[in-house]
Amino acid sequence: MEGRTPIQYLWVVLKGMAMGAADVVPGVSGGTIAFISGIYEELIRSINNIRPSLIGVLKKEGFKAFWRELNGSFLLALLTGIAISVITLAKSISWLLIHQPVLLWSFFFGLVVASVFYVARSIDQWKLNILIMALLGAVIAYAVASLPVSQREAGMPFLFLSGALAICAMILPGISGAFILVLLGSYKTILDAVHERDLKIIAVVGVGAIIGLLSFARLLKWMFSRFKNATLGLLTGFIIGSLPKIWPWKIVRETEVFDDKEIVVAESVVAPWNFPEDPQWVPAIILAILGFCLIFMLERLASKKTT
Repeated sequence: MEGRTPIQYLWVVLKGMAMGAADVVPGVSGGTIAFISGIYEELIRSINNIRPSLIGVLKKEGFKAFWRELNGSFLLALLTGIAISVITLAKSISWLLIHQPVLLWSFFFGLVVASVFYVARSIDQWKLNILIMALLGAVIAYAVASLPVSQREAGMPFLFLSGALAICAMILPGISGAFILVLLGSYKTILDAVHERDLKIIAVVGVGAIIGLLSFARLLKWMFSRFKNATLGLLTGFIIGSLPKIWPWKIVRETEVFDDKEIVVAESVVAPWNFPEDPQWVPAIILAILGFCLIFMLERLASKKTT
């Protein structure tokens, strides 16, 4: 969608910032934010516009036609927002994950619970096959969340692969790209590279992400065009299956130190009243409600013509 006003592009930047903030947290998907803010399908279409034939458009019709065909202004605004958020929030999110995990997870738990209702409501009619797809998605997401964390050293080829796999998860509502990085054992390496400005690692991961994104977006576009309701059912299941991973009250069972970095490799979900530390009931509930309400605020904004 070209022809937006500057204010409308500012909204796209802000949505990109929300996506970037979510993607930094292991367990929360930027794809969920894209979906609820009304830009998911446009994002998938725009990614699919990146193809070799664009070079021909550039040569024959010039840069303006090339940029319009690419939906370049939308992608630039969105990527700008994501980059701003990742660069500015990486350190803060890292600090909160260590020092205020209950409060951080409470906010995102409320946000993701609301996302379940939002995505499920987008399905035209719930039938048996849709329910089966939702169940399948929940089982897959739960199984992925239960996998043991890799303890291998993150070399450059592996970081390239990590970028490719994480970006595929990142654009799926319910499956967190950052969590995939945790499973692969490369999350802290990449997060540290971002806020330490390690351009070599950032470049390797970035190239992997670009290749993975261009490949996976084509599959998603095909699924939405042929089996939209079934795909939405699968995505609903993905989100439901990811909820245990972002439950605020967890007990760390095992950690490992890799290159002087402590990484959680095993943890258990517990009820708040069984949490061995201060469960922070009041602020946790308030933040969960805030996260829940934020989804529907974003939906209302997305439904306005200013989006």
